Amino acid sequence: MQNTLKGWLANNTVTTDNKDDKILLLESSGNIGLEQIYNEMKEEDTGLRMETIVHVVTLFLRVVMRLILNGYSVNTGLFRAVAQFVGVIDKGQWDPKTNSVYVSFIQEKLLREAIAKTKVEILGTKANVMYILEVEDRKTGLKDGTATPGRNFFVRGSHLKVVGSNESVGVTLTDSKGVVRKLEDDEVSINKPSELTLLLPADLADDTYTLTVCTQYSQSAQLLKEPRSVSTTIVVGNSGGGGDRPEIE
Repeated sequence: MQNTLKGWLANNTVTTDNKDDKILLLESSGNIGLEQIYNEMKEEDTGLRMETIVHVVTLFLRVVMRLILNGYSVNTGLFRAVAQFVGVIDKGQWDPKTNSVYVSFIQEKLLREAIAKTKVEILGTKANVMYILEVEDRKTGLKDGTATPGRNFFVRGSHLKVVGSNESVGVTLTDSKGVVRKLEDDEVSINKPSELTLLLPADLADDTYTLTVCTQYSQSAQLLKEPRSVSTTIVVGNSGGGGDRPEIE
């Protein structure tokens, strides 16, 4: 079966001088975790028992993680992963408060070949679409969804300006247990339609969070009657929670 990615045309908020400049936004097919991957593998009729599949995948993840964190550049065929250091080393000493380890992932041969054969289907144009295009941790400069508590976090997209009187309007962080934390007004330091700069709470615990922007913003003079929202996933710390991660330590 041929792989197919579907997308919607939307105005490019970066090139505001060109009104005809468009980008393609992915039409999400949903979220998939390891449990669903195990089931997909089982459906391939491998003849393997589910506990065997789970064991092999868990072993693979553990070995790959160990090799990466011992300085190897690991090529799985799908991706190449290599550890990198982030932050300035002060006085020749590693400081976990200012330094961290980041693992870079680069697509490899198998994935590149599959991408070349993937069909892209354009569904049409979405007018006044609200979307998040990219995020950036201002401390590390990384755009992979990682975030640092107590530091600025940049969000770029379209129709993001946080305005409106509805009680749901604002920026929230939902942790892996479903606990919602709403940012204070002064924690949204830059509030524009195409970009937000957020000051993340300093006491934000290590976890995986759903960052949601909810607003009644409209390009017209009138606000939307009903707020709309868009979300993205961010990770704080080295051991983000949630999902159905195996125990691979």
